[in-house]
Amino acid sequence: MPNNQPAHKLKVILHAPTGNALQRARNNARNLKKATPDAEIRIIVNAEAVTTALDTVEADTDMMTWVCPNTLAKLNRELRTPLTLLQSPAILELVLMQQSGWTYIRA
Repeated sequence: MPNNQPAHKLKVILHAPTGNALQRARNNARNLKKATPDAEIRIIVNAEAVTTALDTVEADTDMMTWVCPNTLAKLNRELRTPLTLLQSPAILELVLMQQSGWTYIRA
């Protein structure tokens, strides 16, 4: 029987720019964590997904969710815990993370 576990720790970005994409990202994150518990997963939200992330609590995936500071400022909203604020705009963070070995998936 083949071993489906990766040889190294998975590092996955689930990018969600819309509310529907955020729901898919949350579902994908749950499924990936169930299949590979040590996977490092970040759900990166920007655009309309930021409002959805702020308004819809999902205890098991909120700790994996990172919010675009540009969108948050544009919405004039406050970040809620346990969501995390990205240090740079989402587009820059997505590029830098991919360059450092993270796998990008558009949810």
